[in-house]
Amino acid sequence: MPDDKTVKVGSRDRATDILFVCSDLLVGGTERQLTAIAPGLVRLGWRVSVYSLAGRGPLQAELAHGAVTVILPPMNRSPNDTSWIKRIFARGLTAVHLAFLMLKARPAIIHFMLPEAYLVGAPLAKLARIPVKIMSRRSLNLYQKNSFVRNIEHWLHRSMNAILGNSLNVIRELKGEGVPSARLGLIYNGIDLDPFADFDARKSERISLGFKPSTFVMCMVANLISYKGHRDLVEALGQMASKLPADWHLLLVGRDDGMGAQLRKQAEQFGIVKNISFLGSRSDVPDLLAASDLGILCSHQEGFSNAILEGMAARLPMIVTDVGGNSEAVIDGVTGLVVPANDPARLGAAIVKLATNQDMRNTFGAAGYARVSGHFGMDRCVAAHDQLYRTLLAGGAPGDLAQIRSS
Repeated sequence: MPDDKTVKVGSRDRATDILFVCSDLLVGGTERQLTAIAPGLVRLGWRVSVYSLAGRGPLQAELAHGAVTVILPPMNRSPNDTSWIKRIFARGLTAVHLAFLMLKARPAIIHFMLPEAYLVGAPLAKLARIPVKIMSRRSLNLYQKNSFVRNIEHWLHRSMNAILGNSLNVIRELKGEGVPSARLGLIYNGIDLDPFADFDARKSERISLGFKPSTFVMCMVANLISYKGHRDLVEALGQMASKLPADWHLLLVGRDDGMGAQLRKQAEQFGIVKNISFLGSRSDVPDLLAASDLGILCSHQEGFSNAILEGMAARLPMIVTDVGGNSEAVIDGVTGLVVPANDPARLGAAIVKLATNQDMRNTFGAAGYARVSGHFGMDRCVAAHDQLYRTLLAGGAPGDLAQIRSS
């Protein structure tokens, strides 16, 4: 166990009880989880701050609305900046600023989200002797192909009081990296069910989108990134178009990270571009899901997907690929169908199976809602973090908590 001195449970003599360090405040799965967890902790009495390494982002206002203090570096970092000198200078300035913040605020707990935040912030927290240090791994470790990154992370693991995973597959990988079971904790993503509570919104939402009552609507919520599998989905639909209902439509919801033009060209080649809407980032995801008949996530890698939980909360049957925690959320043949990744043929067959069987869709959708409401509520997720923090402040470990124990 790390040998840093701990502080007493309930101590409020620090300017910041919890400091989250994240890579950015863009609209992504981890960022949205943080935007929900942090205000929940505030409501439980914690004082929470979030430091964004990249500076401003669209989720900043949501955090501030939840009484979370957002701290930004002196220099806002643009993802489109092509000057390597400017990028290096910005990162160096950010690291110095974060180090001074740690020394001045002396947070009781510092919690790192995503690899960049861990690599930049954890060495600083170690030097600043922050009492409780936590890292959350929210994806598979494929990014560790770089041996330098892998070795640095393995070294940093030793100084963490707790290392969290959000799926069993992530936990298995962390064990393989040498993290002791006592310091490992499993906390699944949580979701606020309230935005999905209007089960009668389907008709009005479909009318607003211009769909007929007979239109079969599919929805995939994922930023347009290669590993999310959008190309597989377009190929699957192109191959199976003749077997789908005559009037079908796919809604692609998510920020275009450079793949949009490729996907449109691919859809044109299959002759299905008119059946696909590229909606970009949206704030009305619950409404779009309410208008849909089927939810899909065909990613090649995942930690644990919020989009799957949102689809289940909207009572949609889900088709997901068997990667990361997808099959821990969706029970194959009960709440949806689980298919291999990188397999457009199997994906297409699953889509046709559900597109042509409304009774199965209804059964899976109802079972999915029961599962997400019983196991993946945001209140449960926030409570798990709260209990973990208090246990760590008292000198305990994740292994002391049955509800998050990894084995």
